[in-house]
Amino acid sequence: MINGQPLASFQPFIDTATGRIAGIEALGRLRQDDGRLLSVGPLFTDPKVSPSILRRLDRQIRDNALDRLHEAPADWFLSINISPRWISRLRPNQALPSLKQLERSGVPPERVVFEITELGGGSQKLPEVVARYREAGARIAIDDFGAGYSQLDRVLALQPDILKLDMRLFQEAARGGPSGEVVKALAQMAEKTGCWIIAEGVETEAELDFALECGARYVQGFLFAKPELEFFAADAFVARFASLRDRYVQGKLAERARLMALRQQLSELMGKLKSWADGESSTQHLPHPGEYPWLLRIYQCDRHGTQLTPNLEWNGKGWEEDPRYLGHNWSWRPYFYQLLAEGWEERRLTLSSTYRDATTNQYCLTAGQFTGNGRRLLLLDIDAAGL
Repeated sequence: MINGQPLASFQPFIDTATGRIAGIEALGRLRQDDGRLLSVGPLFTDPKVSPSILRRLDRQIRDNALDRLHEAPADWFLSINISPRWISRLRPNQALPSLKQLERSGVPPERVVFEITELGGGSQKLPEVVARYREAGARIAIDDFGAGYSQLDRVLALQPDILKLDMRLFQEAARGGPSGEVVKALAQMAEKTGCWIIAEGVETEAELDFALECGARYVQGFLFAKPELEFFAADAFVARFASLRDRYVQGKLAERARLMALRQQLSELMGKLKSWADGESSTQHLPHPGEYPWLLRIYQCDRHGTQLTPNLEWNGKGWEEDPRYLGHNWSWRPYFYQLLAEGWEERRLTLSSTYRDATTNQYCLTAGQFTGNGRRLLLLDIDAAGL
């Protein structure tokens, strides 16, 4: 028994390129006698509610959403959740109920995105059904990407058009730390496979910044709008989004300015280290690192990546030698071949991208410059967090 009138509420997707609403997600609600709207989500995880009741409820909400889509601008898309649990119950060659609903409502499949959820697990029929959706003209999204199980297998099998980052993982990643690198890697993978990224659960400006950092095509969340029964105007968030995007860009420009200042400091430091690098002075003559609090260590490699000198690290009183890595070859590390590719011809200072150090587990950058007529490479490891 379902208490309440089944309805679809709609939460907009904001296009990060324009700030306009590009589409809406249909979310199930039950309107109570007193007018309150309750989410249907808990019903779908309640073992006491029969699958047949849930299927009927799901289709009622979907019918309501499709009928309402005619009121929306013609360029909006509608995102509808599809559970593999329902797909697993389909008979061989059965007409797909969702496509029949689209036909009855007169909604072109090109305006619909079917979100494949994790609820109910996998289905052997899923790739075939997805292929039929796509053949009809609809697009495919994988919801809660980064959570649950067999996510990468599902991406490879279904080749979705859109990946929606798992909200809990995304919000944790926006606060920084290792999960941030994981989500960025997922976003890069999506980009390489031709998928668009949707960041859902964007509730703060910091989360919007992180969504833009990940290259999200669309953002969705309470920072802009909660799910509502009525549609927002297509340009309802343009001004606010432009302001937030400009703030993000200004932050990136300031970050770039700090990087340029770092390069200037590194050039000065490299000049001070030249006598030591050329073997003309001892470690006693190395500069005090007080002006360079981000400096982790100094060392030299030959042009093939083999370490020639001990690591030099400041212990608070003087430079201390750590010979453990003498003879180690670092040519396989991403920063090293980046330095080789960019710094060899012009003998100029080159700064790597941020990476996690294999021995200390710190986030680092490495600066390098060729010395000794190109026979050696002077390297400085930099604490990225210290910047």
